[in-house]
Amino acid sequence: MQVDTLVLNGIVFNSYFKQFRKENIAIKDGKFFYIGKKGREFFQAKETVDADGKYIIPGLIDIHLHIESTMVTPATFSYGLIKNGVTTIVPEPHEMANVFGIAGVKEMIKASNNEVVDMFYGIPSSVPATAMETTGGAIEIEDIEELLQTESIKCLGEIMNYYDVLTKPDCKTNQILDFVRNNYPELIIEGHVPKLLDDELQGIAFAGVGSDHTHQTVEGMMERIAIGMFLEIQEKSMTKEVIDYLSANPVKEHFCFVTDDVMADSFQRRGHLNVLLKKAIAMGMSMEDAIYACTYTPAQRMRMYDRGVIAPGKIADFVMVSNVADFSIDAVYKNGQKVFERDLPYVQRAVSKQFPAPFYESVKLAPLKAEDFEVPIETEKKSVTVRTIHVQNGSTFTEERQDTLAVEAGKLQWMNSAYCLVKTFERYGKNNNQAHGLIGGDILKKGAVATTYSHDNHNLLVVGKNKADMQLAANEVIKNQGGICCVYNGKILSMVPLPVGGILSEEPLEVIASQVEELTDALKSLGYEHYNVIMSLSTLSLPVSPALKITDHGLIAVNEGKVVSFEVLGR
Repeated sequence: MQVDTLVLNGIVFNSYFKQFRKENIAIKDGKFFYIGKKGREFFQAKETVDADGKYIIPGLIDIHLHIESTMVTPATFSYGLIKNGVTTIVPEPHEMANVFGIAGVKEMIKASNNEVVDMFYGIPSSVPATAMETTGGAIEIEDIEELLQTESIKCLGEIMNYYDVLTKPDCKTNQILDFVRNNYPELIIEGHVPKLLDDELQGIAFAGVGSDHTHQTVEGMMERIAIGMFLEIQEKSMTKEVIDYLSANPVKEHFCFVTDDVMADSFQRRGHLNVLLKKAIAMGMSMEDAIYACTYTPAQRMRMYDRGVIAPGKIADFVMVSNVADFSIDAVYKNGQKVFERDLPYVQRAVSKQFPAPFYESVKLAPLKAEDFEVPIETEKKSVTVRTIHVQNGSTFTEERQDTLAVEAGKLQWMNSAYCLVKTFERYGKNNNQAHGLIGGDILKKGAVATTYSHDNHNLLVVGKNKADMQLAANEVIKNQGGICCVYNGKILSMVPLPVGGILSEEPLEVIASQVEELTDALKSLGYEHYNVIMSLSTLSLPVSPALKITDHGLIAVNEGKVVSFEVLGR
C-alpha cells in the first residue's frame, strides 16, 4: 500500500477513548490514512519517520482569540502558533473592524489566507461594542451578509453588549441576532456574558448566544452548562475550584480552553494554548482530558469535523512531544508536512506594507497641547465631588468610587491629588470628541502613558500624573501613527510603534515581544501594579467590561449601560 508518510512507534492519542496507544500512523494526501499496528511490511512510504516512543497528539485548536491583542499581523501570529503546536484557530478581528469596518475584516482574512496555520474567522458582531463611543468603522447587517457570502466564516463573534440585548428589544445587537436566527439559523453565535446568572443568563441564551468565554466561577459554569451553553475557559478562569470541578464532573463535552488575548511578550516567552494545556495538567486535570479540551471539543464546537482527532480521513495536523506534562515539542506537522522541528532553525523575517496604504494613516489628530490636559470646572466652589475609576490588580474590571478634590481658578487640581488624569481623544477625524476622568488604585504613581491600542474603539487614551508627560506621550503616539508610549519626567522610557491601524506592528515576533516587555517594565517602574498592565490599560476604554470605564463620550456606567457625569450632581 503506497502512502506519503509513515510514522512508526508513536504513542498516539485516541480522542474517542481518551487514551494513548502505541501505534503507527500512515498519511496520504495530507490526511490520516491508517492508525494501527501495520508498518513497513504493509506500507510503502515516500518518507518514514521513527517517533521513537514520542507522544503524538492532534494539533491544538483555539476557537476564541483576537490576533490584534498580540499586536502582530496574521503572518507573525501563524509563525508563533506553529512552534507552540497550534495548527487551527478561529480569530475574531473586532479590533481591526472597529478601526476600518468590513475592510478591516476582509484585509485580516486576506492576510491569513496563505499562512501555515488554518485561520477560520468569526464575524465581529459588536462593532462598535456600544453606541457610547466613536469608532473608525462599524459592522452592519449588510456587512455580515456580505462576509457570510464571500468569506470562510465559522461563527458570529462574541455578542458583547449583553445589557442592550436584555433591555432594548430594538437595539442594533438584537437586530443582528434576529437577522442571523431568521436567515442563518445554523450559524454558531459566540457570547461575552460576564457574571450573568439566572433569568438574565437565560435571556441571553434565548437570544441565541451559545457560549461564554469570560471569567468563570463554579456557580456560573454550572448554570451555563445546565442551559446548554458551551464554556471557553481562559487562563484567568483557571482557578483551583474551576479546574477541580471540570476534572471531577461529567462535563468534558461542554468546555474547551481558549486564549482570547495574549500579549506579544507572553506569546514569545511562554507560548500560547499549550500554556493552558500544561497548566491544566499541573493543576490536577488528567493529561487526556486536557488534550481533549484543546483539540476535540473546540473542533466540535465550531463544527470542524475534519480535525481535532487522529483518525482516518481527518486532516493530518499533529504534534510530537517527548513529555505531555511539560509539553516539550519535538515536531509539528500540518497537513502531513513537517513545519517545525525543535533542533532546526526557525527564523522569521520582517515583511512590511502587508496592508493597503490607508491602514497606515488612521490617526487623524493634530499635536496636543498642555492645556488639553486641564480639567475645567464650572463652579464657584473651592472643591467638587467627582466619580473616579478604581483599578485593582487581578482583574480588568474596575469600580466606581467618589472623592472630593480642590478647585482653583475654575480648574480641578488633579495634579495635587492621589489620582491620575485619564483622557480620551477621538482619533478618526469624525467629531473631535474628548472626555476626561480620574483614576486611582493599582495604576501609575508617576509619569504618563498614551495608547491607540485601547479596546475596542482604539481612540487615543492617555493616563498620567502631570500635563507635560501626558502631552509628550500623546504626541509621540500621534507622530508614529499609533502605538503605546510611556514617559517619565520629560523622557520617553518606552515606545511600541503600531502603525497598522494604530494597533498592529509588522516587526517579527521576537522584536515586538521585546518592545512589549520593555513597555511592561516601564509601566511597572512607574507604579502600575497589575498581572497584565497593558490589558488593564487598554480596557479602561472598554464599555462592556464592568464597572466604570471611559470613552470619547464620557464616563460609562457599564452595568447601567449609560454615560454618567464626571461631577457627582447635587454634591
